[in-house]
Amino acid sequence: MANATKNYHRHPYHMVDPSPWPLVASFGAFLATSGGVMYMHGYSGGGFSLFTGIMIIVYCMYVWWRDIVREATFEGWHTNMVQLGMRYGMILFIVSEIMFFFAFFWAFFQSSLCPSPEIGSVWPPKGIEVLGAFEVPLLNTIILLTSGASCTWAHHAIVVGARREAIMALIVTLVLAVAFTGFQVFEYVNATFGISDSVYGSAFFMATGFHGFHVFIGTCFLAICLIRLVQYHFSKEHHFGFEAAHARIGKLLARYLSIFMELLSIHQEVTC
Repeated sequence: MANATKNYHRHPYHMVDPSPWPLVASFGAFLATSGGVMYMHGYSGGGFSLFTGIMIIVYCMYVWWRDIVREATFEGWHTNMVQLGMRYGMILFIVSEIMFFFAFFWAFFQSSLCPSPEIGSVWPPKGIEVLGAFEVPLLNTIILLTSGASCTWAHHAIVVGARREAIMALIVTLVLAVAFTGFQVFEYVNATFGISDSVYGSAFFMATGFHGFHVFIGTCFLAICLIRLVQYHFSKEHHFGFEAAHARIGKLLARYLSIFMELLSIHQEVTC
C-alpha cells in the first residue's frame, strides 16, 4: 500500500527519470565535430574521432528513441497534457528551423538582387553554370509533393483506423523519400560548381544540403513510425510520433518549394 501511494501522481505530467543519453550524445557530438575539423585539416586521428562520434550519436538515437517509445506505448506516461506539451515543443522546433533557413535565403537574395563588385556586379557570378530549374529540381519537387500527399494519406488512415492503408501509404512515402535523396546526390555529382565557387556555390549547397540532410532525418523518422505501426504502437487517439513526423514533412515541402523558386529566379541575369 505504501508503494502504491508513493508511485501515485496527482497530476497529468511525466516526471522523467534521470537518463545518461543527453550527456553521452553531447560527448558523441563533440567527438564528431572536433574529429571532422581534424580530418579536414589532415590531422592524424581525425577520421577515427569523426567515425567514433557518429557511431555514438547513432547509438544514442536508438536507445533514446527506445526509451521514449517504452514510456509512451508500454508505461502510459504520455498523457493528453504531455502530448500537448510535445506539440508545443514541435511547433517551436519548426519555427526555429524556419529562422535557420531564413538566414540562407536572406544571404541568397542579398547577393542576387544587388550583386557586389567582388563577384563582378552580376548574378549568377561569371563562370557559374547554374542548374536547370525544370530538370532534376522540378522532378524532385514533384517527388516531394507526392510524398507529402502519401504521408497525409497515411495520417488520415491512422485516424480512421485503416491500419493496412496506413502501412501502404507509409511505404510509398519512404520509397519517394529515398528517390528524392538519390536524385539530389545525382544532382550534386553532376553540378559544375562546388561550395567554394563564390557566394552562389556557398548559398546553394548550404541551403540544399541542409534541406537534404533534413529529408534524410525525416526518412529515418518515418521508418521508425512504419516499424511502430506494424507493431501496433499507434491507435486512433494516440499517435503523436507520427504527427510529429508528418509536421516535419510539411515543413520540408514548404522549404523545398522556396528553394525551387530561388532556382527559377536566377535564370534572369541581374546586374547592379
